[in-house]
Order: sequence, then structure tokens, then C-alpha cells
Amino acid sequence: AAPQPVPGAVAEPPRAQPPARAEDFYCVKWIRWKGERTPMVTQSENGPCPLLAIINILLLQWKATSSGCSQVKLPPQKEVITAEELMAHLGNCILATQPRDTSEGLQLNFQQNISDTMTVLPKLSTGLDVNVRFTGVSDFEYTPECIVFDLLNIPLYHGWLVDPQSPEQVQAVGKLSYNQLVEKIITCKHASDSGLVSEGLVAEHFLESTASQLTFHGLCELTAHAREGELGVFFRNNHFSTMTKHKGHLYLLVTDQGFLHEERVVWESLHSVDGDSCFCDAEFHLSHPLGKEGATVAPPDHRLQQRQVDQDYMVALSLQQGLDTPSVLSDLELARQLQHEEYQQHHPHPHPHPHPAPPQLLPAEAGGRPAGERRQRQRPDLDCTLL
Repeated sequence: AAPQPVPGAVAEPPRAQPPARAEDFYCVKWIRWKGERTPMVTQSENGPCPLLAIINILLLQWKATSSGCSQVKLPPQKEVITAEELMAHLGNCILATQPRDTSEGLQLNFQQNISDTMTVLPKLSTGLDVNVRFTGVSDFEYTPECIVFDLLNIPLYHGWLVDPQSPEQVQAVGKLSYNQLVEKIITCKHASDSGLVSEGLVAEHFLESTASQLTFHGLCELTAHAREGELGVFFRNNHFSTMTKHKGHLYLLVTDQGFLHEERVVWESLHSVDGDSCFCDAEFHLSHPLGKEGATVAPPDHRLQQRQVDQDYMVALSLQQGLDTPSVLSDLELARQLQHEEYQQHHPHPHPHPHPAPPQLLPAEAGGRPAGERRQRQRPDLDCTLL
């Protein structure tokens, strides 16, 4: 007969050890996700909180068809949840991953994983020690912290990759992790070999020039690697975000508590690396700028729609006349241009600059995120639908 698992080895869900503090209470935001009223957990302070990123995936996976997907459900009247409750839900999901195969090897391996997980769980409320490798969007140095993602079958991604078109950087960085690369830079600086010194400088320049921790090559690889409709965790700048892919584009879940009552602010685009982003609703439709009080979302603007019609007409006319196609603005660019015009009407300036920069479309700072934590953007090619 097959040996049975050790009794009581995983009798109780892992729980957080520190006592509850004021910041350990999280507001629950209810959204319309895939046709059903679905909860998501917000946070009042922007910080490294992989707990919320994981929990929100478990909440959004209620409609998952894969048998390997864990799920969490909350009472329909739930408005506030504690870190202890979140840990209990997470612990139950982890215990539910126990293999049905009762073979001794699998059971012992599972018990070891549970033991490692219990050590890691308290860190989920503060920050996990993950160490990226610059060779792939799923490449991390394996540490005990990674076991939580493995047990729950949640993909963990980053976008900090070396550009393969830069042979010097590829050579200098190699397959090293971030920590290993920092050690190499320090060693090379004190080397007597000029070649090592030069290689160390190249590696140091790579870290400095990609301090945003998202490169264009990394974003391309991330977009290609993530599966359509997949829910995963995106790591960047010591912050963990819930990420999904919709119609070929990447989005991050907006968990800022400042948007708790903004039902049309659910996702934030992630499709470039230069500091821009825009907000979308639960169905990935582009959200319009908020009012002064931030309580409502602006209604559809017919001028924007007419401008798009005019752009289409210009393209058709140029094709008919055999001319070069004019530069056509994307929906995002049109929205930003229109928002700038409205901004100028409501905020006249006595001495305007020759080329005033339009305000960012629904900037991420509106929810309290520091400028250094903003999402990065490269090209305005977002596939959003204007409401």
C-alpha cells in the first residue's frame, strides 16, 4: 500500500505573525469583471506588496477553467479586509494544491514546500527578495520566495532585459542575476586587467541606463511571452502588480485606494517605456480624464470622434490622390491632444510657453503613486476603445 502523508503536517493554513496595524486593513473595490460583480483589494500606500498582487489574481480567477487555478471568493457586502484574512484565504489556496497522488516522494516534497511557504508568507505584506536575471522575462534566481508563485501556478514576470543588439552589454551582463552583476561591477573596478575594467563599466552603464527596470526589448519579450487573458504578477522597481494581456496588449491592475470609487479606472496600460500610461475600465475601454473632484468620469466627447473621422478622411483622400499617407494620430494621441485643449480652456496662463506639453492622460500620480514608480511607455499603439 502507498504510504500516507504525515498526519498534521499541514493542518492549519499559514498565518501572518505580526499583529494587525492600521495599514494592514485594505479596502475592497467591486468591479464588473467578465459580466459578474467581482472584488479586488486596494492599498492606501504604494509599496512592495506581493500579497495584494497574488490575492487579486485569486479573486479575478473565479471564472478560470483550468483545474490548476486557485480561487478566492468574498461575501458580496465585503468592503474592508484585514491582512490576517488575506493570509487565511491564501493559506487555504496553498493547502488546496496538495497532490492527490499519495506517493511518499510527492507528499514529502509538498510538505517541504509548505514549510518553505510558511517562512515566506509574512514577507508578502512587506516585500519579497526576488533577484532578476537579465536573460528572460521569467528568469529569476530561484529563492524560497518563488515557491508561493509555483504552488499557486501564478507566473512571475519582469521586463529588465539586455538588448541582444548590444553585444558589449550581452557580454558584460551574461547570465548573471542582478546581485551577481553588482558584485561583478565592484570586482571589475578594482581589477588590474583593463579589459575587465572596461567590461565592468559597460555593465554599470547598463544598470544606470535601465534604472526604470523596463527595457524596450524586455517589453517586447514580455508582450510576446504572456498568454492572452493570462493573469500574472509583474515585478518592477521592488513593486509587484497584477498583470494581464488583452488583445495583444499588457495591462496592470490599478490598486491605488485613491481610485476606490472610480469604477472606470481598473487597468493601466503597459506598452511603452518612456513614462506614459493611460487608464482603462474593466473591459479595457479608455477612461476619460476625471473631474476636479475626481468623482466622475467625463462623458464621451463627440469632437474627438469627429477628429478621428477627419483623420480617416485624410488617409482616404491621400490614397485616392496617390500621395504619401499623412501621419495619423492614434486614439490615445487624439485623446491627449483633446485633453490638452480642454486644459488650456479651463486653466489659461498669462505667459504660455511656445510649445506647452499636454498633461498626461490620467497620470498614475493621481492615485498617489510617486513619480519614480510610474509605469513606462514607448509607442502610443494601445488598442483601447473610447467610450
